[in-house]
Amino acid sequence: MTRRSVLVRLLQQHVTADDREEADRCAMLRLAQELAEPLSRDEPSAHFTASAFVIDEACRLTCLVRHVKLGRLLQPGGHVEPSDISLEAAALREAHEETTLEVELHPTAPRPFDLDIHEIPDRRGEPAHFHLDVRYLVVGRGDPCDGAAWYEIGGVDDRSVGRLAAKALSLGSRPPE
Repeated sequence: MTRRSVLVRLLQQHVTADDREEADRCAMLRLAQELAEPLSRDEPSAHFTASAFVIDEACRLTCLVRHVKLGRLLQPGGHVEPSDISLEAAALREAHEETTLEVELHPTAPRPFDLDIHEIPDRRGEPAHFHLDVRYLVVGRGDPCDGAAWYEIGGVDDRSVGRLAAKALSLGSRPPE
């Protein structure tokens, strides 16, 4: 099974939470089939990314990263590397790299947890383009590195993070093992 076919199946099976996410899912499904290399950052107009909404075990805090280029607090995430065996693996790798926390996928959250398309503004040497972000709910443990910090879930005023926070709160805390 190709990476593209795995991506298409993942998007076909995802159950969205609202009309906005459903519109993004439909657009992502179309682009997964149309783009020559949908998981490659070399796709100039749009490409898939993976991110992690990191929560603590009690589902009270989220670890966010100060995105220097965008000037916002966001969930960790980024481009899918050729060595990533899945979008889940990419999200976990990005979460660990950007926070240094021990991370694992939330055991009961849907996978993926959320889908979102957002525009990345043009920068030196890189034109504006879209990130087709596949998001996972991740449980983190430890103290984050510089540039990342724990925040109360729902305490950050950002549309993107706000939707993730509302979904995490509706799911509740991690069940005891």
